[in-house]
Amino acid sequence: MKKKILEQKNGGQKSPFAVSLKSICKSFGPVRANDEICLNVSSGTIHGIIGENGAGKSTLMSILYGFYQPDSGDIQVDGKAAIFKQPSDAIRLGIGMVHQHFMLVPNFTALENIILGSEGKMGLKNGLQNAKLKLEELKSTYGLEVDLDNVTEDLPVGIQQRIEILKALYRGARVLILDEPTGVLTPQETDQLFEILLALKSEGVTILLITHKLHEIMAITDEVSVMRQGKMVANTLTKKTSPEWLAEQMVGRSVLVNTKYESGKVGSVALSADGIGVTDKRGFDSLKNATFDLRSGEILGIAGIAGNGQSELLSVLSGITPPSRGNFRINDKIFDSKNHCSPGLMRELGLSHVPEDRHAEGLVLPFQAFESVILGYEKNPSFGTGFFTKPEQIQAHCARLQDSFDVRPQNPTLISSQFSGGNQQKLVLSREISSAPKILLVGQPTRGVDIGAIEFIHKTLIKMRDSGCAILLVSVELEEILSLSDRILVMNSGEIMGIVSKANTTKAMLGKMMAGIPLEKAIEEKN
Repeated sequence: MKKKILEQKNGGQKSPFAVSLKSICKSFGPVRANDEICLNVSSGTIHGIIGENGAGKSTLMSILYGFYQPDSGDIQVDGKAAIFKQPSDAIRLGIGMVHQHFMLVPNFTALENIILGSEGKMGLKNGLQNAKLKLEELKSTYGLEVDLDNVTEDLPVGIQQRIEILKALYRGARVLILDEPTGVLTPQETDQLFEILLALKSEGVTILLITHKLHEIMAITDEVSVMRQGKMVANTLTKKTSPEWLAEQMVGRSVLVNTKYESGKVGSVALSADGIGVTDKRGFDSLKNATFDLRSGEILGIAGIAGNGQSELLSVLSGITPPSRGNFRINDKIFDSKNHCSPGLMRELGLSHVPEDRHAEGLVLPFQAFESVILGYEKNPSFGTGFFTKPEQIQAHCARLQDSFDVRPQNPTLISSQFSGGNQQKLVLSREISSAPKILLVGQPTRGVDIGAIEFIHKTLIKMRDSGCAILLVSVELEEILSLSDRILVMNSGEIMGIVSKANTTKAMLGKMMAGIPLEKAIEEKN
């Protein structure tokens, strides 16, 4: 079906390239985001684009989708010159985009979300009926199973992603841009997505895949392009490369792609949780009966799709939110709904917390770096007393941390918001780790972080564990959990599905537990 459309558009001759970008430049003030970018994407292929944070990937895709206009350079679609002043121009020429954060109205049905903005002028009822007929054909062609009458907010994220893909195809997309498409999916949902992408490719759809997961690039793409510091530095057939080579091109130096796991020396219980539950203001139980022990010298990884109780658990254990039920113990102190702790008291007990959202909870973005690195630790006598601080000592402290944690640029007076996401994360980590905690709670340590920073953060966490620190690691990246954890706790809908040792689990088994299958049943299905 799609192959025929492409041929008709080009007078029976299929263009070799679905998209060609020639000498694309884009600057934001003094920052050169895209510098003479050239990219040819072969029709009917899956083309991966990778690069560190700030490499210019998102800017380039925003130009291709009409969000931004280039300062200079040319765009061709199917061999013909194109100018995009807004996304509707790109959509008209067959370019669709599935964003990392879905653009869906939660209380609309799948069908209503798909046709939103494209209802036509023949009346809503007739428009819905005609849309259903067209969508049934698309669903059948590409294996995109979706119940069009279901309300979107009631659907799993994997199905919501299919709705986004259908929405793009319904508008005639022949080039589909996917931005970090597997970030919210279980392993099984990721496999299903890849099957859909292969079906799209077989029908002539061209796919641009933006991801930081090198194993996905190797598994699904035909070609891959690498960006670094606003420039296109490499383009190759995927089968002719390796994750190690791609990582080196991204960073400009040799990088450890996967942390080699070595077990730690596990000690006594540092933190014990007993039946912790949280009920929110709506009366919804977002965390249910969380029971586990965390030991010194181990990393206990918490696996699960975001929004399944991990955030609430971290909030309770860090002293931000009191538990509605149950309790937890640190040393000889027990905390529950009546005997609530505070983040300050947790720090006094040797617990540090790297929050999941560094912008909302980890930093004050208008603060200078030296101010951000003492947040929560202002009472340290070396930083001053009472209302009187010692700016020179604090700046010197910040400079030492920036040097130790490779924060770039190493400027204590730079505003926190002006650092890249990876360097903001390093600022938060440096603050919490420099206090030499006995217990470290880490939420999404490498979210939005490039591969060079990931390597550094992983090595730092392993070093902390080997020094005897008890680490509770929350991550939606299953590869990260498997790479770092000694034991793995899996959560679904606020409940613990089970706790397994690294040696006695598989990715498929964890995926089933993430989908809500308890440990015992997941083991049975494994056997």
